[in-house]
Amino acid sequence: MTTLNIGGVPEHFNLPWHLCIEEGKFKEKGINLQWNEYAGGTGAMCKGLREGAIDIAIILSEGIVKDIIAGNPTKIIQTYIETPLIWGIHVGANAAPKSIADLKHEKAAISRFGSGSHLMAYVHAQQKGWNTEKLDFEVIKNLNGAIENLKETNNYFLWEHFTTKPLVDSGTFRRIGDIPTPWPCFVIAVREEVLNNFPKEVEQVLEVINTKTISFKEESQIDQLLTKRYDQQLVDIQKWLSITEWSQKQMSIETLNEIQRQLLELNIIEKKIASSELQW
Repeated sequence: MTTLNIGGVPEHFNLPWHLCIEEGKFKEKGINLQWNEYAGGTGAMCKGLREGAIDIAIILSEGIVKDIIAGNPTKIIQTYIETPLIWGIHVGANAAPKSIADLKHEKAAISRFGSGSHLMAYVHAQQKGWNTEKLDFEVIKNLNGAIENLKETNNYFLWEHFTTKPLVDSGTFRRIGDIPTPWPCFVIAVREEVLNNFPKEVEQVLEVINTKTISFKEESQIDQLLTKRYDQQLVDIQKWLSITEWSQKQMSIETLNEIQRQLLELNIIEKKIASSELQW
């Protein structure tokens, strides 16, 4: 039995992985897949990959592209979610900003540098025509950190729309806008050492998860299971399912080039590299 450690955010996107683990699908292939929850998101998972704490990550496309270019010895092996991530733009319930324009001179609360909340703040600022060199950030670690931070500040916080929906409904956050990623949002990334030593096992992991995601949306009462597990309203889960598509294919060279082009334009990366250096 080969043990592999996988990391992902505690969000509804990753239910297929949990179901496969609970159903023993990986163990049927001789793989002991150990799930590691990363509430801190992509930046924390990049650190985990670099340090060998995890072997595989279900991670935001732009974040891992940036970190591979910065020296993370990891490769993208497949797109996981083909559709964009919808980032909600949030402030605290009693914060002064009432519109997107009011955020221009406020700090962005981010989970950590290199995270999706950090990189998408740049994408958002560029789309609004703001000077991205003047963006200011405050690190709040995770969603719980954002809840505390936004109580006392006028900071704004970008996080996945449906994950934060209960906090908007309860009046903890006010959402004043949304921004979708300009590319497929989640990929599966694996450390190069693991790819070199366990290529067959990595292929088997893909076989199991792809078999699950092909039919995931059609499973009986899957919307109700998601609602229960992730403390969401049924109507919100149904809307999310209607706009979300899983992938079983590698990311296209064109998409990888477009991600790099935008990151370079925003001065988030210093150079572009060949797609063969990014993917397996």
